[in-house]
Amino acid sequence: QVQLVESGGGLVQAGGSLRLSCTASPRTFTNYVMAWFRQAPGKEREPVASISGSGTMTVYADSVKGRFTISRDNAKNTVYLQMNSLKPEDTAVYYCSRRNGGFATLSITEYAYWGQGTQVTVSS
Repeated sequence: QVQLVESGGGLVQAGGSLRLSCTASPRTFTNYVMAWFRQAPGKEREPVASISGSGTMTVYADSVKGRFTISRDNAKNTVYLQMNSLKPEDTAVYYCSRRNGGFATLSITEYAYWGQGTQVTVSS
């Protein structure tokens, strides 16, 4: 059974930073592309960043390029999202997701497994 558990969300002022974590099971973590998506109230879920199984390839949404960094520690079965220079428009529930095979992509339809989400609120 696939489980994805996010943590690290919270309330931060504009310009601040947060680091989200997502711990995944089962243990064959390195085989899977991982990604972060987010959903603001009243809006559709949108991609944030994706990372290949080895961690060598990453893809970012234009809205977060230069501010967010996705990374992974395969020994810990964990993927991270470092968020810097946060803006009020980054406020959303952030979801971790896993793709079965393939390459890093921001296409939401490619992801089959989802965590429960963690709330990020950026105050102005």
